[in-house]
Amino acid sequence: MISDTMWFKKEKGIEVTTIKREVPNGLWVKCEECGEILYKKELAKNLWICEFCNYHFKISARKYIEILTDEFKELDIDIQTANPLQFEGYLDKIKTASEKTGQKEAILIGEGKIGDYKIALGVMDFRFVGGSMGSVVGELVTKAIEFALSNKIPLIIINASGGARMQEGILSLMQMAKTSAALSELADAHIPYISILTNPTTAGVMASYASLGDVVIAEPKALLGFAGPRVIQQTIKQELPEGFQKAEFCLEHGLIDAVVSRDKLKKTLIGIFDFFGVGKEEIKQEINN
Repeated sequence: MISDTMWFKKEKGIEVTTIKREVPNGLWVKCEECGEILYKKELAKNLWICEFCNYHFKISARKYIEILTDEFKELDIDIQTANPLQFEGYLDKIKTASEKTGQKEAILIGEGKIGDYKIALGVMDFRFVGGSMGSVVGELVTKAIEFALSNKIPLIIINASGGARMQEGILSLMQMAKTSAALSELADAHIPYISILTNPTTAGVMASYASLGDVVIAEPKALLGFAGPRVIQQTIKQELPEGFQKAEFCLEHGLIDAVVSRDKLKKTLIGIFDFFGVGKEEIKQEINN
């Protein structure tokens, strides 16, 4: 909280009084893209999208659930992160992330409804150790895939990740193959999987389940790819094209199917489900019964 301040000065023999009013901290946010100062309440109403440059701020997993779903119930799966490599301070980091986010891990999974469609949903949260994928995240993604398969409903995963979790070594990297194999079963059953890429979606997550959607959608200006642009530039010793690895660049080069603003995402998903025609019939049958 900034306190009231009063000071005096004399200009040409005239005493001038200036008063600085008390202004609560936390009311304003600076856009990371364009630098504009934004009123926090208005920004929240606009789904955390900058009105000046369309920059999409990072938001929590629960906020995505609130924006997209009409109903949601988290799947009750009792698994906890272990420390198989005895990495010093790892479990303390998990505990701190859990207290900060109110989540057990970097992804929430559950069943929900968007419009008239039942869905299986997984939402990653970058605030939880950078949305990194360890054994538990891989298991939860697989459980979400299996739930969609057994209920014959579409799967949506909202991705936000720095990649595989180094504290679990090869056990973390194994989740790439595990989740990809589970998705192949979903594909064989002709059940649609929609992958939504937010800023950033990179490394092991991008190289596995995030890029395997039947439809792959990205939010505007999201950073997408395996290695970061600085690493790539240092490796190949060449200047990278403008906008390299941003969502719009990836769309132009055929790596994703669409770039969709957060405020239009729900309507877009309903349109995709209308096209696939999966998930709606199950709701009708339940109502009729």
